[in-house]
Amino acid sequence: MSTGRVRTKKKACSSDHSPDSLPVRSSGRQVKKKAAEAADDDDEASEKKYRKCEKAGCTATCPVCFASAAERCAKNGYTSRWYHLSCGEHFCNECFDHYYRSHKDGYEKYTAWKRIWTSNGKSEPSPKAFMADQQLPYWVQCTKPECGKWRQLTKEIQLTPQIAKTYRCGMKLNNSTKTEGSDQCSMPEDLRVAEVSDHWWYSMLILPPLLKDSVAAPFLAAYYPDCVGMSPSCTSTNRLPGESNLVKLEHLKSVPNVTVAGMNKYFQPFYQPNECGKALCVRPDVMELDELYEFPEYSRDPTMYLALRNLILALWYTNCKEALTPQKCIHHIIVRGLVRIRCVQEMERILYFMTRKGLINTGILSVSPDQYLLPKEYHNKSVIIIGAGAAGLAAARQLHNFGIKVIVLEAKDRIGGRVWDDKTFTGVTVGRGAQIVNGCVNNPMALMCEQLGIKMHKLGEKCDLIQEGGRITDPTIDKRMDFHFNAILDVVSEWRKDKTQHQDVPLGEKIQEIYKAFIQESGIQFSELEEKVLQFHLSNLEYACGSNLSQVSARSWDHNEFFAQFAGDHTLLTVGYSTVIDKLAEGLDIRLNFPVQSIDYSGEEVQVTTADGTVWTTQKVLVTVPLALLQKNAIQFNPPLSEKKIKAINSLGAGVIEKVS
Repeated sequence: MSTGRVRTKKKACSSDHSPDSLPVRSSGRQVKKKAAEAADDDDEASEKKYRKCEKAGCTATCPVCFASAAERCAKNGYTSRWYHLSCGEHFCNECFDHYYRSHKDGYEKYTAWKRIWTSNGKSEPSPKAFMADQQLPYWVQCTKPECGKWRQLTKEIQLTPQIAKTYRCGMKLNNSTKTEGSDQCSMPEDLRVAEVSDHWWYSMLILPPLLKDSVAAPFLAAYYPDCVGMSPSCTSTNRLPGESNLVKLEHLKSVPNVTVAGMNKYFQPFYQPNECGKALCVRPDVMELDELYEFPEYSRDPTMYLALRNLILALWYTNCKEALTPQKCIHHIIVRGLVRIRCVQEMERILYFMTRKGLINTGILSVSPDQYLLPKEYHNKSVIIIGAGAAGLAAARQLHNFGIKVIVLEAKDRIGGRVWDDKTFTGVTVGRGAQIVNGCVNNPMALMCEQLGIKMHKLGEKCDLIQEGGRITDPTIDKRMDFHFNAILDVVSEWRKDKTQHQDVPLGEKIQEIYKAFIQESGIQFSELEEKVLQFHLSNLEYACGSNLSQVSARSWDHNEFFAQFAGDHTLLTVGYSTVIDKLAEGLDIRLNFPVQSIDYSGEEVQVTTADGTVWTTQKVLVTVPLALLQKNAIQFNPPLSEKKIKAINSLGAGVIEKVS
C-alpha cells in the first residue's frame, strides 16, 4: 500500500495537472504579461517624449521647433507632428495650430500675411510658406577674416545689408559697437551649418528661397515676385491697394521699357513680359540653355538660381564703374533660414559664370592683380590676340581682367582699326571711321561711356532730304514714297515665304520686278522728284546692307532681324570713339608693326609667326582681323581651317561705305 501511495504521489508530483500547481503557474504568466506591458509602456513613453520627422530622408532624429510661438510649443519634446522645412528646421503641431486655427492668437497675423501674399504673388500662401517667410530666424556670417562662422540671430532681429556687412560674433545688434564677451569667435559653429553644403541638403528643402527687398525689385515690377525669386510679402514688391494682378500686368505691357530712378536709361538687362529681340537681355523668370547646362541641379526648380542671377545683374547695373565681387553681393542676400548659407555659397559660382558669359564685369574696369575677376585657376593661361581694333582690344581688356596673360599683335603702327579720329580741328573731333552708335540699349559702347562719364549725343528722328541747289524736299513726298518703299519690301516678304535657297534671286532684281508690276496694275505715274526720293530709300537700303542690291539675297536680306538687336536711340560720340579705344588699351601689352603671317596650332601650344620671323608661343589665339584679310588668305593656318569655317568666311560680304565729313 505504501508503495502504491508513493507511486501515486510520484505520479501526482510529476503530473502537469496537479491541482496544487495550477495557481502557481497562472501567477507566473501574469507576472510576465505585466512585465511585457511595462516595457511597452516605457517604449510608448519614450516615443511620446521624442518623435522623428516623418519626411523621408530627413536627418533630424530629435527635431527642435524654431517657432516657439504657441504657449504649449513642443520645443525639443514630443508633438503629434513635425512640419519639415529643411533638414535642420522644423516647427511643431502646436505652433502650426497657433497660426492656422481661427480661435488661436496667431491667426490674425497669418491671415494678414496671407492677404498680402495673395495680392502680390502667384504661389500658394501655405502655413509652411508663412513660417519660412516670417518666422524662421536669420543666419549671418562673422566678417572677421580669421573666423567666418555662421551664427543664428534671435527671431525678433531683422537682417539688413548693413548688419550682414558688419556683423561679428557676439555683436549686440541694438548697439553694434559692443560685443558680448571678448572671444565669441571661439564658440563652436552650429552643427547644422556643415550639412547645408552637402549636395542632398538642397533637395530636402521644402520651399525655395525668396529674397526680401532685392535690388532687382524695381526692374521686375511687371512680374510675380515669387516667379523671379523674390518674396511677395515685401514692400518693394507691393502694388497699389486694390490693384489686381491682371490690371498690373496689362498696365506694364503698354510700358515695356522699365527705367529705374538714377540709372542710365540705356540699361535694360531684363525682358519685360511679351518683350523679345533685345540684345544682352535675359528673361528674369526663365533659365537660358547655357545656364541649364552649367547648373543642371536647378532644372526642376530654378527659383534660387533666378533670385541670385537677377540680384547680380541688378547690382552690376546699379554701379558698373567698379568690379562686382561675391563680397559685394552677399550682403544683399536677405532671406530667412539656413538656406541663406546655401545662397551665399552659390553666389560665387553664379557670379563667376555671369562674368565669363560677359553679362557683368565688362567694359573699362581697373582691376588690380590681387583682385582679378576669375579664380586663380585661370591665371596661368596665356592668349595672343591678333588685331588691335575695337574687337581685339575689348577681348584683350576682358581677358586681362580675368587674370590671363595677354599679348596683342597689330600689323599697323596704330591701334583702333576702323576707328581713326581726326583731332586737328581745335575742340572738334571728326571721325574718319566709326562715330555713330546704332542702338544704345544694352550696347557695350553705352556701358563704357557710362563708366568713363562720356555723354552720348542723341540723333533726332527728323532727317531732311536735301536736293541739288540746297532745296529741302517736301516732307509729304518723302513720307508717301517711304510708304511705297516699305510696301515693296512687304511684297518681297510675302514672296519668299515658300521659297527655297535654290529659288533665291537678287533683292535688286525682285524689287524692280515688283515695282514694274505695281506701275502697270495701278497706272500711277511718279514725278521725277518722287522717283528720286524712292531711289534715295533704295540707296539707304544698300547702305544698311553694305552692298549693291544686285548682290543681296531677296530671301535672306534681313535675316539678322531674327537675332537680338541693339535697340533704342542712335547717338553720336562727339568726343570720338578713340577716347574709348584708348582707355581699353591702357595697361595692355600691345605690339605694333607686327603683321602675322602664320598660325600653327597643330601641337599642344600655338605658334604665331610674324613678318619679321619672330615666333610667339601661347596656349590660345584669338583672331580679330578684318574679314577681307581672311578671304585673301593673308594668314596661313596649320592645320588648314575646316571647310565649314572657310565656307562661312567666303559666304560673308563686306561692303564699302564712303564717309564724307
